[in-house]
Amino acid sequence: MPLIDPVLLKSRLGLLAGRFDVDAFEECDSTSSELMRRADLGAPAGTVIVADRQSAGRGRRGRQWLSAPEASLTFSLLWRFSCPPARLAGLSLAVGVALARALESLGAQGICLKWPNDVLLRQGDDYAKLAGILVELVSDRRGIQAVIGIGINLSAPTADLPQPVAGLDQTMAALPERHLVLASVLSALAGVLDVFAVDGFAGCKSEWQQRHAWQDAAVQLLDDGSAPLSGRCAGVDADGALLLETASGMQRIFSGDVSLRRA
Repeated sequence: MPLIDPVLLKSRLGLLAGRFDVDAFEECDSTSSELMRRADLGAPAGTVIVADRQSAGRGRRGRQWLSAPEASLTFSLLWRFSCPPARLAGLSLAVGVALARALESLGAQGICLKWPNDVLLRQGDDYAKLAGILVELVSDRRGIQAVIGIGINLSAPTADLPQPVAGLDQTMAALPERHLVLASVLSALAGVLDVFAVDGFAGCKSEWQQRHAWQDAAVQLLDDGSAPLSGRCAGVDADGALLLETASGMQRIFSGDVSLRRA
């Protein structure tokens, strides 16, 4: 399968083409690592690194993200913010909203979101992971740079994984060409991130909540070294914190190094 062609991608982006500077690799260690190196050298907001394969692609909590050109789309986007770091709470959730918008615009159905950074595909009464998001923030003299790493399964991975997984081809009659998928996601990200820069997560909270897969479900919050915390998943607040109704009352949970599972 050929590499993503930045020239062809620009034609798919239309009027938004000038907001993105895309570089495509056959293989790199990690799109986010490569983007961080470029950010340190002054790369502008809108820089995108896309790779067919990653030798050290990473997901949340130190997990490795697997990628192959025929089965996935993996890329990282650099965005800069001038607001205080606290205003960026909920950024990964806002990115999830952009991903859901983009995939639905291509015809995907059953797209749902899971706190704090997963895009799921509804399969009957169950859910499988369709895409993942990893946001890494670094402060510099120009403000805060966000490296937004995204991995989308075009078809379901065949590797033995600890959770159910799905591919975009399972929810569409015909899988769109990769340039169209990437252009749709970048276009949606530009719109969501522009709103986020002004309003924070509050600007897309209701849209996230409408797609929340585990609303009112019994869940367990897992934190390394601590006993699981059980409760009812009551959604999120305007800062992107998880609202967990427990026996001792409602608790606000920020992502940190925790994970969530159905009880």
